Amino acid sequence: MTDQPASGFTHFDAEGRAVMVDVSGKADTERSATARGSVLMQPETLALILQGGVKKGDVLSVARLAGIMGAKRTPDLIPLCHPLMLTSVKVDLTCDPERNAVDITATCKLRGQTGVEMEALTAVSVAALTVYDMCKAVDRGMTITEVKLLHKAGGKSGDWGSAV
Repeated sequence: MTDQPASGFTHFDAEGRAVMVDVSGKADTERSATARGSVLMQPETLALILQGGVKKGDVLSVARLAGIMGAKRTPDLIPLCHPLMLTSVKVDLTCDPERNAVDITATCKLRGQTGVEMEALTAVSVAALTVYDMCKAVDRGMTITEVKLLHKAGGKSGDWGSAV
């Protein structure tokens, strides 16, 4: 039996067992990824967030910190993700009263052998879950929606998505 991949960059070895992709032969390059998502809620819930009236505290600040921490813990949450030395994680939350939404954007960066798409997506997801958790006492009908990758740059496959 061997732990070597069947061929190329795959999560399966020659016997079909799950393995972490071996990126040791890849060159270090500057890499970045940006993801976004939204939490839709009742107008009264958004008003509480904007007024600082949520009993659990400052929703946007806590969610921002949670998103940053989530990005750093991605390999603990997503099987077979590489532990990465992120050089930057930026999480922005903005309130959109027209849509009754909190919009979340996360950008992760590093210089390394593999990309940071999963870290950016995790940052958005954890921030959105934190908004939900902090506001669920007043609005259990919130919806986390449109979590998606907007852009990635660097690596062998180059850039993807729209310019951010």
